[in-house]
Amino acid sequence: MRVIIVGGGKVVYFLARQFASKGHKVTIVTDNEEEAGAFSRRLKATVLPGDGSDPGVLEEAGARRADVVLALTAHDQDNLAVCQIARRWYLVPRTVGLINDPENEEIFRKLGVSVAFSATQIIARILEERADFEDISNLIPVAEGGITVSEVVLRTDSPVVEQELQHILFPEGALLGGIIRDSEVIVPRGGTRLLGGDRLIVISESDCYDQLLHLLTGEESE
Repeated sequence: MRVIIVGGGKVVYFLARQFASKGHKVTIVTDNEEEAGAFSRRLKATVLPGDGSDPGVLEEAGARRADVVLALTAHDQDNLAVCQIARRWYLVPRTVGLINDPENEEIFRKLGVSVAFSATQIIARILEERADFEDISNLIPVAEGGITVSEVVLRTDSPVVEQELQHILFPEGALLGGIIRDSEVIVPRGGTRLLGGDRLIVISESDCYDQLLHLLTGEESE
């Protein structure tokens, strides 16, 4: 996969390192020449100093052959411009834009950015869920927020404790992906009995998320 990352800082560095370690061809575009030099010395990636919202710079970075462009600058207008140019000028099949101001999320989506994510929104959602349910953690929105992946720790008074999975009516659109019990990973089967302290990895569509939490915890979300 050919990946272009526009931006700078530690997030870009670690992302590029991870992509490169998996064999992907990575190009970084950063407007910080000093940082560009450091990236070149430390990463197995092509590094191009310049403004990633400049069509000429994106073309030089290989946008015509790119599989995905990630815009991760500190400025929403630049990230939106990068994604728009990549998609409309160079027909990049997938664009990912960082949203620094959550109020801009709808604009990104309406203008066709493949994946628009707000770190602020993600952190706020995690904090809200932890405030409501101390036994829920690691909430991750995926598929543009349509699906959530959560870890739910079953308390001993949970309504599903001591029940076999085949007798638990999960909401349509939700499933149990795995159980962690005393550091052992258990693949869920119909005869698997849930115990207090089990850590459940659950996947659900957003529409049935509250119903799933009520089933597992007995509590209502606010």
